[in-house]
Amino acid sequence: MAGVVISSKYPPNIDPTRTPLAYGDRAIPRLNRELNDEQLLVRQRAVVSLCDHLHDPEHIAEALRNDIGMSLKNLLKDQDITVRQKATECLFVMAGHALGRDSFLETESIYPVAKLFDDSEDIARKNAHLCVMRISETPPGAEGIVKAQFVGVLVNKLQTELNEIKELILDTLHFCMREDTQSALDANAMEAFTMLLQHELPVIRAKAARDIMDLSVPLAGKDRAVACGTLQLLKDMLSDPTKEVRANAAGAIMTITITTKGKYTALNCESIPPLVALVDDMNSEVRLNAIKALTCLSEAPEGRQKLLEHVEKIRNHENDHIAAVAKAAKIAVKVITWLP
Repeated sequence: MAGVVISSKYPPNIDPTRTPLAYGDRAIPRLNRELNDEQLLVRQRAVVSLCDHLHDPEHIAEALRNDIGMSLKNLLKDQDITVRQKATECLFVMAGHALGRDSFLETESIYPVAKLFDDSEDIARKNAHLCVMRISETPPGAEGIVKAQFVGVLVNKLQTELNEIKELILDTLHFCMREDTQSALDANAMEAFTMLLQHELPVIRAKAARDIMDLSVPLAGKDRAVACGTLQLLKDMLSDPTKEVRANAAGAIMTITITTKGKYTALNCESIPPLVALVDDMNSEVRLNAIKALTCLSEAPEGRQKLLEHVEKIRNHENDHIAAVAKAAKIAVKVITWLP
């Protein structure tokens, strides 16, 4: 005769780490109550369930109407790492939508999120930087980060953070510098980016060169790049095996050499030979940036004299299948062959 076996396992399809969702429009209000519960286990289960629930975009507007944003903001100061981690993950998901980004800025959640930059747990710091990076992708968000004076904090973190987080910081600064470059210059960002040009990871070298290009748009940035010896390192990167590194390095040289000081510094670094070698690169962005950089260098008499030897190589790209490359090649040939 069969007996009764008492199992210690949970019933199928029951996850003990998540709180069961209430039906329909009662789900968010219940989760909001549990997010503010005094018991740690209740808060943990609620925030894990909320994180999954918010991946459906339809639920984000309802969550904001129920002040979920304020509840998550309070959870960022929780003593438990699981609560902090999942709360930042919820904010990251919400920041992927316009309503979530607006709420993030209105509730000033950026300040408690930024405090997690110094968290002892790697995952909490990573999620915090993910949130800030997602917010910075829009002009109002980038402007909010600049006004909150977090650019200097982010630049300092480039010296100490993990490589995975450095990538996020470089992306955040890229978007912030589209709105304001002065705060980055004041924080010695050019020196920090220049140091990362010799990083062992290609993705970090590429993003550092891209950020140098962003920071070199104003005259002060170009002068700082020349003073920091950035052009020599950028010239060495032109032979990098990674196409993104080559493209961004050539683009940074193109931006810096707009000034006379930048032109002659690049010429003294012997930048023309590696740039000429990139004219026939397989990647169109590399070709485009290299030709534009050569055009800037040809505006100096010494550069024009050297490039007269390679003008036919550039002329071959006047019929390039990429329209932007063809246009840049025509302009380069016109500048190189100009006679007073």
